[in-house]
Amino acid sequence: MTFCYRLLLLCSIVTSTLGLVYTSPRSAVAQTAVSACQTPALERFLRHKVASGETVESIAQRYNLTPDTIIAMNPALQNSKLTVGKEIQIPPYNGIVVEVPSGQTWRQIAAKYKIRPDVLFDVNGCQKNPRVVFVPEVKRSPNRPITQNPTSTPASKLVGYPLPELAKVALSYGWQTNPTNGEVFFHSGIDLLAAKGTPVKAIGDGTVAFADKQGTYGNLVIINHSGGLQSRYAHLDTIKVSVGQQMKKGDTVGSVGTTGTPTTNQPHLHFEVRSSSSLGWTAQDPKNYLQR
Repeated sequence: MTFCYRLLLLCSIVTSTLGLVYTSPRSAVAQTAVSACQTPALERFLRHKVASGETVESIAQRYNLTPDTIIAMNPALQNSKLTVGKEIQIPPYNGIVVEVPSGQTWRQIAAKYKIRPDVLFDVNGCQKNPRVVFVPEVKRSPNRPITQNPTSTPASKLVGYPLPELAKVALSYGWQTNPTNGEVFFHSGIDLLAAKGTPVKAIGDGTVAFADKQGTYGNLVIINHSGGLQSRYAHLDTIKVSVGQQMKKGDTVGSVGTTGTPTTNQPHLHFEVRSSSSLGWTAQDPKNYLQR
């Protein structure tokens, strides 16, 4: 199968599967700040109707993409000019659509395209066995790199501990085996065992961005910190803060509980640290930010 034909086939799979319709460019980057997994990138493709005077370059600039990405998603543009009124596919990021070989894992795909496996997993909606995936471009971007390698030390002075006492780790950050069903999954935070009702503390100064029930997280509090960092406190029994509230390091955000869909029945705090990137809030290893 030739490269061009394979591109056309993949694009047709995306189109037929999703039934894409035109959406404004701003909605292309709109994301729910509290979702455990993003909506798969392939479900966030847009349809852009070409207007008079537009070029591949001007359309790419409008959506903060490169011309190469626009052409890769629309192979028919390789050998022809834009036609006014024609609809073309617009991906949410620079990147390519890849057909997943049978039996291949997320880690193998990530290694091949030199991208963090957890980022690839998250960008594609945490799907278990996808047939086609979107691989974001990690080498270049119009404004900045799409992904960054995790650092061994915090990117800013966000360092603290969310519980009064040092706690036993029930489940670490990264690829783990779910103790309840045996499935391998990416754990975006760290689970710290503590008695139900134990006070949960903010690990740094910031502003409460979310404080409510949220799907599998259960009762969740999100605090935005300086330096493009965010801390999340999940499975809480109670919430003691409200959106917009200014927090100081050590302030109580709630108490330990078992709400949502925890990976263990033991009361614990699910704690995350995320950093802002062009792919949304990307999970970081919390151990780099935990310090008593």
